[in-house]
Amino acid sequence: MTLSITIIAEGATEKAFGGALRNFLEARLPGQMPKLRFISKDGRIPKGDLLKRDVERHLKTCDAVIALTDVYTGSQPPEFTNAADAKAKMHQWVGAESRFHPHAAQYEFEAWLLPFWPRIQDLSDSNRQSPSRNPETVNHDKPPSRHLEVAYLTGKKRAYRKTLDSIAILRDQDLAVAAAACPELKAFLNTLLSLAGGATI
Repeated sequence: MTLSITIIAEGATEKAFGGALRNFLEARLPGQMPKLRFISKDGRIPKGDLLKRDVERHLKTCDAVIALTDVYTGSQPPEFTNAADAKAKMHQWVGAESRFHPHAAQYEFEAWLLPFWPRIQDLSDSNRQSPSRNPETVNHDKPPSRHLEVAYLTGKKRAYRKTLDSIAILRDQDLAVAAAACPELKAFLNTLLSLAGGATI
């Protein structure tokens, strides 16, 4: 029986990341590929009892639920201090449910694109240098998406488009490269691999 996993995420993240994620898993889970169902949320995933009810509802029709949020949500003051805080709060909201797995992009999804900076330079026609060797340390003060915005504005002379440009950046790239530089991405990928009975990275 095929494992079924529901991933609750921001809508733009699902569109930008879903294809690369499936490609990564299919290459590492021959004959074991789980059925992934993304639940797209506008802006951000729900919190408190709303998240608990969402998780309980989805668990009626799947084997596991993953919630994936950005640490940087744009709210002031910041709602989460870091990924550990975001995951702890989601655990608290949902309660003792072993089939629920919270994850967070520190500080936002775009941090997981920064390891592919040479490709970003090529696609944006920018000569700006990578903001950090440790992408997940790029934080609330100037979040990763802002660095991409600057690259595209100085190169292509246009705004960074989260969905379209992220898909282009990730095309034919191995997420294991980003996972090597991004512990939170690695944890997220390893949860999926472990649930499907595959070897972790």
